[in-house]
Amino acid sequence: MKPYKPSELAVQMMDYLDCPCEVFGPMDDDDALWAAYQNAYEQGKTMGFVPVLVKVDDTLMECLLMNAAKDDDTDQLELQDIWNYRHGLLEQEKEIGVRYLDQWIQERRQEAEEDGIDWQQEIMGARGQGEACDRFLSYWNYQTEETDEMILARLPAKHPWEVFAWLPMGNWNECPNTPELMAVARYWYENHGAVPACVSHDELEFILEAPVGDYEAAGRLALEQYAFCPDRVEQCEEDGSVEKLADTLARSTVWYFWWD
Repeated sequence: MKPYKPSELAVQMMDYLDCPCEVFGPMDDDDALWAAYQNAYEQGKTMGFVPVLVKVDDTLMECLLMNAAKDDDTDQLELQDIWNYRHGLLEQEKEIGVRYLDQWIQERRQEAEEDGIDWQQEIMGARGQGEACDRFLSYWNYQTEETDEMILARLPAKHPWEVFAWLPMGNWNECPNTPELMAVARYWYENHGAVPACVSHDELEFILEAPVGDYEAAGRLALEQYAFCPDRVEQCEEDGSVEKLADTLARSTVWYFWWD
């Protein structure tokens, strides 16, 4: 079998990331992609990198460039500018993730009240059985029924939450900006061991070695995840509610987020 030849966009994205990368072409079975990530995840524990699967995505590339550019001038952006942006994020004073989450929870409550939505009935809901998730979803293309072209990047981050310095995918609509993503990811890593693992321009997945398990802890976490990404409940779950998401989280080793 001939080695897969990366697309021009994949090469451009790898140049931006400036780290060891491996590219995977579309496939109708994700076993090889999943196994490659799992192997890199174990290697990263001792070799000092954090692996992330990155979708080869025009819009994601645009986000990465726009966030790293000064005054939105992407035409003049050079690798040194990207490294300066990256180091600036890594060296800035660390924000407290739970403060953002508590603030967003209050904002979601206020929005519901202003829109005449019953917070307890329509947002929190009743306990229901969610669907456990233990495999990545965001690398699938549901039109082709294959995975998209993916980059397995071995990011030289000291801590898992720092991967967003290499992958500043947010800062649009309701998707948090990069300092917010880093702060929340740090909080979830320190409290639950969650590691950012798979990224597209509008999707983000974390992986854990074991589910949260405890339903009370999962309940608080589900509320945090709703505040972080309302579409996780409002559009990703049939008859979605925070309580149903809590059941999903209590049994899942992958967390999925999608911003419409």
